Amino acid sequence: MRAKRRQAGPPPKSRRYSATNIERALLYGWHSVKAALENPNRRIRKIVVTENALRRLRESGADLPVEPEVVRPEEFLAYVPVDAVHQGVLAEADPLPAPSIEELNPEGTVLVLDQITDPHNVGAILRSAAAFAVAALVTTSRHSPEATGVLAKSASGALEHVPIVVIPNLARGLEALKARGFLIVGLDSDAELDLSAAPLRLPLALVLGAEGKGLRQLTRATCDALAKLALPGRIKSLNVSNAAALALHIASARLSPGPRG
Repeated sequence: MRAKRRQAGPPPKSRRYSATNIERALLYGWHSVKAALENPNRRIRKIVVTENALRRLRESGADLPVEPEVVRPEEFLAYVPVDAVHQGVLAEADPLPAPSIEELNPEGTVLVLDQITDPHNVGAILRSAAAFAVAALVTTSRHSPEATGVLAKSASGALEHVPIVVIPNLARGLEALKARGFLIVGLDSDAELDLSAAPLRLPLALVLGAEGKGLRQLTRATCDALAKLALPGRIKSLNVSNAAALALHIASARLSPGPRG
């Protein structure tokens, strides 16, 4: 497909996205855009690239479903947030379909986020979720970042692999997961039980709270069990995205089938 060069002009108008009604997802950075191009469920509406990035895309064998707009590096800055690590490639796309809790298969592990609002953290959590084959990420329509921009960049392509379930009320969402057979375990630094010793089974939902505040009272009360991450060092807490990765590692190691003999 032949690329067209865009004439210099005013920067495009910014759009406001929401977690539940995203008009267009803004994806930038090599891994985010490449994963979106490889996802048959993602409809790409626009691609903006520098000449070097376009050459790299073509050399990678990426399928370009729309004619890309080629801009100079200095013009590209009008399309992305300040200080964005964009690598000269950007795509605008339709949002991915969001399943409901009732549509989730009652197997495997899901992550539930209780008012985690930092898009960098949520993106990093998604990346770990994809690495550990998490079935879905559940979050609320309020107090959660938009599935676009910084979040997508931090997820490094994981947004294309982990479905995001958006619910209006977390406590009712946890009850719906229970009705589907999920064991609900909340991560709480004040819990007496260590996650490595907690009784776990599949399907499993691990619930993470915001840094500083942790799990809200109603969330803790709705969980089947609370567990902590026992750390041997003098610092006893982790960034929430690191805590998610460690919790997934512990759960995966404990729930994986042992060697057959």
